[in-house]
Amino acid sequence: MDLIASGSSSARLPSQIVSRPAQQRFLEFFTAQIRNLNTRRSYAKAAVEFLAWCEARGARSLDAITPIHVAGWVEGLTSTHAAPTVKQRLAAVRHLFDWLVTGHVMQSNPAHSVRGPKHSRRRGKTPVLSPEEARQLLDSIPTDTLIGKRDRALIGLMTYTFARIGAATGMEVRDVYAQNRRLWVRLHEKGGKQVELPCHHSLEAYLDDYIAAAGLKEAPRAPLFQTIRRGTAVMSGSSLPQANAYAMIQRRAIAAGISTAVCNHTFRATGITAYLKNGGTLEKAANIANHSSTRTTQLYDRRSDDVSLDEVERILI
Repeated sequence: MDLIASGSSSARLPSQIVSRPAQQRFLEFFTAQIRNLNTRRSYAKAAVEFLAWCEARGARSLDAITPIHVAGWVEGLTSTHAAPTVKQRLAAVRHLFDWLVTGHVMQSNPAHSVRGPKHSRRRGKTPVLSPEEARQLLDSIPTDTLIGKRDRALIGLMTYTFARIGAATGMEVRDVYAQNRRLWVRLHEKGGKQVELPCHHSLEAYLDDYIAAAGLKEAPRAPLFQTIRRGTAVMSGSSLPQANAYAMIQRRAIAAGISTAVCNHTFRATGITAYLKNGGTLEKAANIANHSSTRTTQLYDRRSDDVSLDEVERILI
Protein backbone atom coordinates (compact mmCIF):
# COMPACT_ATOMS: atom_id res chain seq x y z
CA MET A 1 0.00 0.00 0.00
CA ASP A 2 2.70 2.50 0.93
CA LEU A 3 4.66 1.56 -2.17
CA ILE A 4 1.67 2.27 -4.41
CA ALA A 5 0.94 5.52 -2.57
CA SER A 6 4.53 6.65 -3.08
CA GLY A 7 4.42 5.78 -6.76
CA SER A 8 7.07 3.04 -6.79
CA SER A 9 7.16 1.03 -10.00
CA SER A 10 8.15 -2.03 -7.97
CA ALA A 11 4.89 -1.98 -6.03
CA ARG A 12 2.55 -4.92 -6.18
CA LEU A 13 -0.26 -3.53 -8.30
CA PRO A 14 -3.86 -4.82 -8.37
CA SER A 15 -4.43 -7.69 -10.78
CA GLN A 16 -6.67 -5.55 -13.04
CA ILE A 17 -3.76 -3.19 -13.77
CA VAL A 18 -2.05 -5.41 -16.33
CA SER A 19 -0.90 -3.46 -19.38
CA ARG A 20 2.06 -1.13 -19.31
CA PRO A 21 -0.09 1.96 -20.10
CA ALA A 22 -2.52 1.00 -17.32
CA GLN A 23 0.30 0.59 -14.82
CA GLN A 24 1.84 3.91 -15.82
CA ARG A 25 -1.48 5.75 -15.63
CA PHE A 26 -2.38 4.11 -12.31
CA LEU A 27 0.87 5.17 -10.65
CA GLU A 28 0.69 8.65 -12.16
CA PHE A 29 -2.66 9.16 -10.45
CA PHE A 30 -1.08 8.75 -7.01
CA THR A 31 1.99 10.85 -7.79
CA ALA A 32 1.38 13.51 -10.42
CA GLN A 33 -2.33 14.01 -9.75
CA ILE A 34 -2.45 13.93 -5.93
CA ARG A 35 0.05 16.07 -4.05
CA ASN A 36 -1.22 15.78 -0.47
CA LEU A 37 0.41 12.78 1.25
CA ASN A 38 -2.58 11.99 3.48
CA THR A 39 -4.99 12.11 0.53
CA ARG A 40 -2.63 9.95 -1.50
CA ARG A 41 -2.56 7.29 1.19
CA SER A 42 -6.32 7.22 1.76
CA TYR A 43 -7.09 7.18 -1.98
CA ALA A 44 -4.56 4.39 -2.56
CA LYS A 45 -6.09 2.34 0.25
CA ALA A 46 -9.61 2.77 -1.16
CA ALA A 47 -8.56 1.94 -4.72
CA VAL A 48 -6.60 -1.19 -3.80
CA GLU A 49 -9.35 -2.47 -1.50
CA PHE A 50 -12.03 -1.90 -4.13
CA LEU A 51 -10.09 -3.66 -6.89
CA ALA A 52 -9.34 -6.58 -4.55
CA TRP A 53 -13.07 -6.74 -3.71
CA CYS A 54 -13.90 -6.85 -7.44
CA GLU A 55 -11.30 -9.54 -8.12
CA ALA A 56 -12.82 -11.76 -5.42
CA ARG A 57 -16.16 -11.45 -7.25
CA GLY A 58 -14.87 -12.35 -10.68
CA ALA A 59 -14.13 -8.89 -12.10
CA ARG A 60 -10.49 -9.52 -12.97
CA SER A 61 -10.12 -6.79 -15.57
CA LEU A 62 -10.99 -3.10 -15.63
CA ASP A 63 -13.53 -3.60 -18.43
CA ALA A 64 -15.34 -6.21 -16.32
CA ILE A 65 -16.09 -3.70 -13.55
CA THR A 66 -19.64 -2.35 -13.78
CA PRO A 67 -21.75 0.13 -11.79
CA ILE A 68 -23.28 -2.90 -10.08
CA HIS A 69 -19.88 -3.82 -8.64
CA VAL A 70 -19.34 -0.27 -7.39
CA ALA A 71 -22.85 -0.11 -5.89
CA GLY A 72 -22.37 -3.48 -4.16
CA TRP A 73 -19.06 -2.36 -2.68
CA VAL A 74 -20.58 0.89 -1.44
CA GLU A 75 -23.55 -0.99 0.05
CA GLY A 76 -21.18 -3.27 1.96
CA LEU A 77 -19.15 -0.34 3.26
CA THR A 78 -22.22 1.45 4.61
CA SER A 79 -22.83 -1.41 7.05
CA THR A 80 -19.35 -1.15 8.57
CA HIS A 81 -18.21 2.45 8.03
CA ALA A 82 -19.52 5.94 8.68
CA ALA A 83 -21.12 7.79 5.78
CA PRO A 84 -18.26 10.34 5.37
CA THR A 85 -15.75 7.49 5.09
CA VAL A 86 -17.86 5.73 2.45
CA LYS A 87 -18.25 8.95 0.48
CA GLN A 88 -14.51 9.57 0.60
CA ARG A 89 -13.70 6.06 -0.66
CA LEU A 90 -16.26 6.30 -3.44
CA ALA A 91 -14.74 9.65 -4.45
CA ALA A 92 -11.31 8.03 -4.57
CA VAL A 93 -12.49 5.28 -6.92
CA ARG A 94 -14.47 7.74 -9.05
CA HIS A 95 -11.49 10.07 -9.48
CA LEU A 96 -9.16 7.16 -10.26
CA PHE A 97 -11.46 5.86 -12.97
CA ASP A 98 -11.84 9.36 -14.41
CA TRP A 99 -8.06 9.52 -14.68
CA LEU A 100 -7.93 6.11 -16.39
CA VAL A 101 -10.70 7.10 -18.83
CA THR A 102 -8.96 10.33 -19.87
CA GLY A 103 -5.79 8.27 -20.35
CA HIS A 104 -7.71 5.88 -22.67
CA VAL A 105 -7.15 2.93 -20.33
CA MET A 106 -10.90 2.46 -19.69
CA GLN A 107 -13.89 3.03 -21.94
CA SER A 108 -16.11 4.61 -19.28
CA ASN A 109 -16.26 5.29 -15.55
CA PRO A 110 -18.48 2.69 -13.80
CA ALA A 111 -18.51 4.77 -10.60
CA HIS A 112 -20.08 7.85 -12.18
CA SER A 113 -23.68 6.72 -11.85
CA VAL A 114 -23.32 5.32 -8.32
CA ARG A 115 -24.56 7.53 -5.51
CA GLY A 116 -22.98 7.50 -2.08
CA PRO A 117 -24.87 7.55 1.22
CA LYS A 118 -26.53 10.80 2.19
CA HIS A 119 -24.74 12.74 4.87
CA SER A 120 -25.29 16.19 6.29
CA ARG A 121 -23.58 17.61 9.35
CA ARG A 122 -23.90 21.04 10.89
CA ARG A 123 -21.75 20.24 13.89
CA GLY A 124 -18.35 18.61 13.84
CA LYS A 125 -17.32 15.55 15.83
CA THR A 126 -13.96 16.90 17.02
CA PRO A 127 -13.81 17.03 20.84
CA VAL A 128 -13.49 20.61 22.11
CA LEU A 129 -12.07 21.87 25.40
CA SER A 130 -13.55 24.75 27.30
CA PRO A 131 -11.23 27.75 27.78
CA GLU A 132 -10.81 26.70 31.41
CA GLU A 133 -9.79 23.16 30.41
CA ALA A 134 -7.37 24.44 27.78
CA ARG A 135 -5.73 26.74 30.34
CA GLN A 136 -5.65 23.87 32.85
CA LEU A 137 -3.86 21.66 30.33
CA LEU A 138 -1.29 24.28 29.33
CA ASP A 139 -0.55 25.24 32.95
CA SER A 140 -0.16 21.60 33.98
CA ILE A 141 2.74 20.90 31.64
CA PRO A 142 6.00 21.06 33.65
CA THR A 143 8.47 23.37 31.95
CA ASP A 144 11.61 22.41 33.86
CA THR A 145 12.55 20.08 30.99
CA LEU A 146 13.08 20.68 27.28
CA ILE A 147 10.37 18.20 26.33
CA GLY A 148 7.87 20.04 28.53
CA LYS A 149 8.70 23.35 26.88
CA ARG A 150 8.32 21.72 23.45
CA ASP A 151 4.95 20.16 24.27
CA ARG A 152 3.56 23.41 25.70
CA ALA A 153 4.73 25.34 22.63
CA LEU A 154 3.18 22.82 20.24
CA ILE A 155 -0.20 22.71 22.00
CA GLY A 156 -0.16 26.50 22.37
CA LEU A 157 0.61 26.94 18.67
CA MET A 158 -2.34 24.80 17.58
CA THR A 159 -4.67 26.55 20.02
CA TYR A 160 -3.74 30.15 19.29
CA THR A 161 -3.27 29.87 15.50
CA PHE A 162 -5.89 27.16 14.70
CA ALA A 163 -3.05 25.26 12.97
CA ARG A 164 -3.52 21.73 11.72
CA ILE A 165 -1.14 19.22 13.27
CA GLY A 166 0.57 18.65 9.91
CA ALA A 167 1.27 22.36 9.49
CA ALA A 168 2.58 22.61 13.07
CA THR A 169 4.94 19.62 12.92
CA GLY A 170 6.08 20.66 9.44
CA MET A 171 7.40 24.05 10.62
CA GLU A 172 11.05 24.97 10.49
CA VAL A 173 12.75 27.25 13.00
CA ARG A 174 12.78 30.07 10.44
CA ASP A 175 8.97 29.92 10.33
CA VAL A 176 9.03 31.74 13.67
CA TYR A 177 10.28 35.27 13.05
CA ALA A 178 10.11 38.81 14.39
CA GLN A 179 8.18 41.50 12.57
CA ASN A 180 7.09 44.93 13.85
CA ARG A 181 8.44 44.07 17.30
CA ARG A 182 6.16 41.05 17.50
CA LEU A 183 6.74 37.34 16.94
CA TRP A 184 5.03 35.87 13.87
CA VAL A 185 4.58 32.31 12.65
CA ARG A 186 4.45 30.99 9.10
CA LEU A 187 2.28 27.91 8.53
CA HIS A 188 2.34 25.79 5.39
CA GLU A 189 -1.22 24.50 5.25
CA LYS A 190 -3.14 22.17 2.93
CA GLY A 191 -3.18 22.90 -0.78
CA GLY A 192 0.20 24.61 -0.68
CA LYS A 193 -1.31 27.64 1.08
CA GLN A 194 0.94 29.72 3.30
CA VAL A 195 -0.52 31.48 6.34
CA GLU A 196 1.38 34.12 8.30
CA LEU A 197 0.02 35.22 11.67
CA PRO A 198 1.16 37.35 14.62
CA CYS A 199 1.51 35.38 17.84
CA HIS A 200 -0.80 35.73 20.82
CA HIS A 201 1.31 37.02 23.72
CA SER A 202 1.07 33.65 25.51
CA LEU A 203 2.20 31.77 22.41
CA GLU A 204 5.04 34.23 21.96
CA ALA A 205 6.28 33.43 25.47
CA TYR A 206 5.96 29.66 24.88
CA LEU A 207 7.91 29.77 21.60
CA ASP A 208 10.64 32.06 22.89
CA ASP A 209 11.14 29.87 25.95
CA TYR A 210 11.27 26.66 23.91
CA ILE A 211 13.53 27.91 21.10
CA ALA A 212 16.03 29.41 23.56
CA ALA A 213 16.13 26.26 25.69
CA ALA A 214 16.54 24.03 22.63
CA GLY A 215 19.30 26.20 21.16
CA LEU A 216 17.54 26.35 17.80
CA LYS A 217 18.12 30.01 16.95
CA GLU A 218 21.29 29.22 15.00
CA ALA A 219 19.61 26.45 12.95
CA PRO A 220 16.91 28.18 10.87
CA ARG A 221 16.38 25.22 8.49
CA ALA A 222 15.98 22.69 11.30
CA PRO A 223 12.52 21.29 12.19
CA LEU A 224 10.92 23.43 14.88
CA PHE A 225 9.31 20.56 16.78
CA GLN A 226 11.75 17.67 17.06
CA THR A 227 11.89 14.33 18.79
CA ILE A 228 14.22 13.94 21.76
CA ARG A 229 17.01 11.38 21.60
CA ARG A 230 16.20 8.45 23.83
CA GLY A 231 17.72 8.74 27.29
CA THR A 232 18.91 12.31 26.70
CA ALA A 233 17.60 15.86 26.74
CA VAL A 234 19.02 16.58 23.30
CA MET A 235 17.09 17.30 20.12
CA SER A 236 17.37 14.57 17.49
CA GLY A 237 17.11 16.79 14.44
CA SER A 238 14.09 14.82 13.19
CA SER A 239 10.57 16.24 12.98
CA LEU A 240 8.06 15.08 15.56
CA PRO A 241 5.72 12.59 13.79
CA GLN A 242 1.99 13.22 14.04
CA ALA A 243 1.48 9.87 15.80
CA ASN A 244 4.00 10.90 18.48
CA ALA A 245 2.24 14.25 18.87
CA TYR A 246 -1.06 12.44 19.36
CA ALA A 247 0.43 10.15 22.02
CA MET A 248 1.96 13.17 23.77
CA ILE A 249 -1.37 14.99 23.83
CA GLN A 250 -3.06 11.95 25.35
CA ARG A 251 -0.45 11.75 28.10
CA ARG A 252 -0.62 15.47 28.86
CA ALA A 253 -4.43 15.47 28.98
CA ILE A 254 -4.52 12.52 31.38
CA ALA A 255 -1.87 14.10 33.60
CA ALA A 256 -3.88 17.35 33.68
CA GLY A 257 -7.05 15.51 34.72
CA ILE A 258 -8.86 16.31 31.45
CA SER A 259 -11.69 13.84 30.89
CA THR A 260 -12.50 14.99 27.33
CA ALA A 261 -11.21 12.55 24.70
CA VAL A 262 -8.78 14.97 23.04
CA CYS A 263 -7.03 14.50 19.71
CA ASN A 264 -4.64 16.52 17.54
CA HIS A 265 -7.54 18.47 16.02
CA THR A 266 -9.04 19.37 19.41
CA PHE A 267 -6.94 22.50 19.81
CA ARG A 268 -7.90 23.84 16.40
CA ALA A 269 -11.57 23.54 17.34
CA THR A 270 -10.94 24.87 20.85
CA GLY A 271 -9.18 27.97 19.52
CA ILE A 272 -11.88 28.70 16.94
CA THR A 273 -14.69 28.35 19.49
CA ALA A 274 -12.90 30.56 22.05
CA TYR A 275 -12.24 33.19 19.37
CA LEU A 276 -15.89 33.29 18.32
CA LYS A 277 -17.11 33.42 21.92
CA ASN A 278 -15.04 36.54 22.46
CA GLY A 279 -16.53 38.49 19.58
CA GLY A 280 -14.50 37.19 16.64
CA THR A 281 -16.21 36.93 13.27
CA LEU A 282 -16.80 33.71 11.35
CA GLU A 283 -15.17 35.19 8.24
CA LYS A 284 -11.96 36.09 10.12
CA ALA A 285 -11.92 32.69 11.81
CA ALA A 286 -12.17 31.00 8.41
CA ASN A 287 -9.31 33.15 7.15
CA ILE A 288 -7.05 32.32 10.11
CA ALA A 289 -7.93 28.61 9.90
CA ASN A 290 -7.33 28.58 6.12
CA HIS A 291 -10.85 27.35 5.36
CA SER A 292 -12.07 28.02 1.84
CA SER A 293 -15.65 28.26 3.14
CA THR A 294 -17.17 29.50 6.40
CA ARG A 295 -19.38 26.41 6.33
CA THR A 296 -16.32 24.36 7.24
CA THR A 297 -15.46 26.77 10.06
CA GLN A 298 -18.98 26.42 11.44
CA LEU A 299 -18.30 22.73 12.09
CA TYR A 300 -15.74 23.85 14.69
CA ASP A 301 -18.04 26.42 16.31
CA ARG A 302 -19.33 24.89 19.55
CA ARG A 303 -20.91 27.99 21.07
CA SER A 304 -24.28 26.30 20.74
CA ASP A 305 -23.14 23.66 23.25
CA ASP A 306 -23.53 26.25 26.03
CA VAL A 307 -27.07 27.03 24.89
CA SER A 308 -27.96 23.35 24.73
CA LEU A 309 -26.65 22.76 28.25
CA ASP A 310 -28.63 25.72 29.60
CA GLU A 311 -31.80 24.41 27.99
CA VAL A 312 -31.28 20.90 29.32
CA GLU A 313 -30.91 22.28 32.85
CA ARG A 314 -34.40 23.75 32.52
CA ILE A 315 -35.79 20.23 32.88
CA LEU A 316 -36.55 20.39 36.58
CA ILE A 317 -37.83 17.11 37.97
